[in-house]
Amino acid sequence: MTIIQSSEANKVQASASTTVWEYFMDDAVVSGAVAEINGRYPEKGFAINSVSKELAFVISGHGHVLSPKAQHTITIGDVIFLDKGERFAWQGTVTIFMVTTPKFDPKQHSVKHIP
Repeated sequence: MTIIQSSEANKVQASASTTVWEYFMDDAVVSGAVAEINGRYPEKGFAINSVSKELAFVISGHGHVLSPKAQHTITIGDVIFLDKGERFAWQGTVTIFMVTTPKFDPKQHSVKHIP
């Protein structure tokens, strides 16, 4: 069993509208984080995770998850699955718990400013 206390989380200001708390574990297969979004992330274009798949759970608030072709409303209790290589953006006032597999690494995450 591994327990990561909230006081051990690494706070990252991902953008002007998004704060992420990363919960580091000694595990190559899975990682977790909480994102608080107040606006849009990324602010322009779409995020892409080239390696990890992501499962996100909406803890609070409401908003949208965007792709180049669609906009989906999300609210408390919803679960969103993002496959590796999928373009996406978050929009709204929403707090999301995210689990990635394999373990998230910022080097595999990019933002594309073209649709």
